[in-house]
Amino acid sequence: AFIKSIRGSDPNAAIYWLARMIEGGEDIKFIARRMIILAAEDIGNANPNALLLANNCFQAIQNIGMPESRIILSQTAIYLSCSEKSNSSYKAINKAQEEVMKSGNLQVPIHLTNSDKYSNTNKKNKYKYTHDFNNNFINQEYLPDKIKGKKIYNPGENKHEKKYKVLLKKLWENKYDY
Repeated sequence: AFIKSIRGSDPNAAIYWLARMIEGGEDIKFIARRMIILAAEDIGNANPNALLLANNCFQAIQNIGMPESRIILSQTAIYLSCSEKSNSSYKAINKAQEEVMKSGNLQVPIHLTNSDKYSNTNKKNKYKYTHDFNNNFINQEYLPDKIKGKKIYNPGENKHEKKYKVLLKKLWENKYDY
């Protein structure tokens, strides 16, 4: 109920369930670990600072202990509850793992292997160092040939990821359909 309340953006319910866990004797490190997971899984890039705060909460409660750690846990639960939500990172790693399970260990593109044997023989096979190009970007293939162009990450509809979507569309044009 605690995690679902935070995921559902209800700080009132989150704090109630937090109090229930504290009063019930739940290990505060367990509570803090769950908030770290939630920050990555349910908030993600909608608010990248959520993971930092959740991790700092975990570190702080180990240094402080009870009863003051209840305040740190409360602050973090409220912050996470009030954060925009996105599970696009969670979906992306799931999709990538499904692809790996389906297609197996595909070969790394030769130009990404840093193998002098290949890079000196054919310009096409030479790795292009991103920072040598305007805006630190060069359109080159990073996925294996069999799945090139496959869109794995789909940005969420929140202010941070909308910026990512605009950037990715500008950089990759129509390659990944951003």
